[in-house]
Amino acid sequence: MANSGVQLLGFGLSLVGIIGLIVGTVLPQWKMSAYVGDSIITAVATYQGLWMSCAFQSTGQLQCKIYDSVLQLDSDLQATRALMIVGIIVSISGLGVACMGMKCTTCGADDKVRKSRTAMTGGIILLVGALCAVVACSWFAHNVIRAFYNPFTPVNTKFEFGAAIFIAWGGSFLDVLGGAMLAASCTRSKQVSKYPKSNCARTASSSSNKEYV
Repeated sequence: MANSGVQLLGFGLSLVGIIGLIVGTVLPQWKMSAYVGDSIITAVATYQGLWMSCAFQSTGQLQCKIYDSVLQLDSDLQATRALMIVGIIVSISGLGVACMGMKCTTCGADDKVRKSRTAMTGGIILLVGALCAVVACSWFAHNVIRAFYNPFTPVNTKFEFGAAIFIAWGGSFLDVLGGAMLAASCTRSKQVSKYPKSNCARTASSSSNKEYV
């Protein structure tokens, strides 16, 4: 019963993590303009994401522009895109595999050992997908930090972390936690002894009883 509860908790955390990965990937606030230096202009706030860049006016207007060509993008941004997409696809696949192996489902309920191993396999796949997302977010954050502290970067082009990268980070860590719970919920099969129990004691007692008859 406790094992089933761990599987349900891991499934729920993984599902919330995948939703966080999707939301974080779509949002454009991966990095936002940093107001540093002596001349600070706060009329326009610039956001840049994996798919578009946006400008938020002080009047409340938001203008976004989707990147025109993939080939014109930075190679780091292309790698982050690819890792996030791969992480989401792998995580969804792992969640489907884990769902078939959970105790609360009826798929393959006859063989409990194989069912638990299926749940463990789904958890491992979830861990791989979450690892891709963690690497993508960390790589993007490293590039933002390196450009921020680069003395040759103009002050008006420096960026800091936006909300979307934290959402993607949180989703990936929830995915890791849920995948670990599903991978650890595999029940060990009982080891069957190769040698049957000997009937020496039973035959000895029966022979002793015959002597007293």
